Formats: sequence, structure tokens, C-alpha cells
Amino acid sequence: MNIQIVCVGKLKEKYLVQGIAEYSKRLAPYVRLSVHEVPDEKAPENMSEAEMRQVQEKEGAGILGHIKPDAHVIALAIGGQLWSSEDLAAHIDKLGTYGTSTVAFVIGGSNGLSEAVLKRAQTKLSFGRMTLPHQLMRLVLMEQIYRAVKINRGEPYHK
Repeated sequence: MNIQIVCVGKLKEKYLVQGIAEYSKRLAPYVRLSVHEVPDEKAPENMSEAEMRQVQEKEGAGILGHIKPDAHVIALAIGGQLWSSEDLAAHIDKLGTYGTSTVAFVIGGSNGLSEAVLKRAQTKLSFGRMTLPHQLMRLVLMEQIYRAVKINRGEPYHK
């Protein structure tokens, strides 16, 4: 299976880069993983709704440019479904079983995802009601993908 992570922003913190490298290494025997970073748009601190939508649309166009046409898109969104690790594993397993070879996870920037990206997504997933920095969310997502793979293979890791 091909797993794409399409995200806004470049990682700067060394500990996040190291954590993502570790999970990339762990995932390598199981999936083909690609991470695509879309530049975050410069925006003033206090934006109007129109300015926020404009930023979302620019970032959204970059995100959509990286998603394969046949990919099943899972957008990480505050209003998305709340799943357990087992639910995520079952969803990924079901997609693979029924012929989906690419799953694209999308993480928006600090202003969220554009309407176009949300419409392209077949699934909207929330990791809870707490707000997390989008850079940290990338590490959390990769850990959960690794956990899902281990659950699906019946291998130790998940407790």
C-alpha cells in the first residue's frame, strides 16, 4: 500500500524531524510512504474571514496538486469522525482489501483546510477536540499509521 502524507509547512524542530524519521524507518518494511510539504502562506496575525479563505485556498491548491487522482483522501479536520487506533487500522485494512492502493492523509496549516480539500476527502478524521500544532500532528499521525499497520499484521506493539 502507498501512504501519502500531504501537509502544510516545513518541519523546523529537530525532535519532530527525528521522530518522523524514526517512524518512516519503522514503516518502510510495510508501506511505501511519501511525505509532501506544501509551503505555508504568509498571513497577518489578525485576518479577516476573506483573507483566511484566501490563505486556505492557496494552501489547498498546493495540497491537491500532490494527491493522486485514485487516492482515498483522509483529511484531518476538527469536525471529523473520532476513531480509535483499531478503527483506523480497520479502515486502512478495508481500503487495501477492496483495491485502494493509495491512501492520502492531509494535514492543513494553522488556518485549517480549504473547502476544495474537504470536498476531495472521502473521510474526515479528528484526533480529538484539543488543538495541536500541525507540525506535531504529523508525528502523531505517523505513529498512528505505524500502530495501525502493526494491528493489521497481528504483530506486537499495540497495547
